[in-house]
Amino acid sequence: MFNVESYEGTLTEQYNKVTKQLEALLEGEDDFIANLSNATSLLNQFLDNINWVGFYLWKQDQLVLGPFQGLPACVRIPSGKGVCGTAVERRETVRVEDVHKFPGHIACDAASNSEIVIPMMKDGELLGVLDIDSPIKNRFTAEDEQQLNRFVDTLVNYL
Repeated sequence: MFNVESYEGTLTEQYNKVTKQLEALLEGEDDFIANLSNATSLLNQFLDNINWVGFYLWKQDQLVLGPFQGLPACVRIPSGKGVCGTAVERRETVRVEDVHKFPGHIACDAASNSEIVIPMMKDGELLGVLDIDSPIKNRFTAEDEQQLNRFVDTLVNYL
């Protein structure tokens, strides 16, 4: 049974709790979309000062919108375009302090000021990306990056 825990303690302790909750949600469930949907909901509940969180899935050489929480979003993003496409092209996490200074930023929500995008890789294959936007500049820290990478790794291990 899944129980929502309180998110008290250090940032690392909070991320540990949310990752344990993710594992509880994923245990015994093999539906890709259901698992991404619950992961999105969990992050939306957990993270403060965000205005969009969701997944783009890699299909036919482009990112296609997947489960998300927030305002309607861009449906398709090619490799190399915007923050998400740059993360795909580099196959690494991209953390942007001010999206308005990022060359080629795609503004799906004008309120977004910072962003972090984490590629989902399994056995060397790109599955998609986790994309999180914030209305606050410099919202995402190095610790957020490290812990969100761990969150995505946990998710991918269950997929």
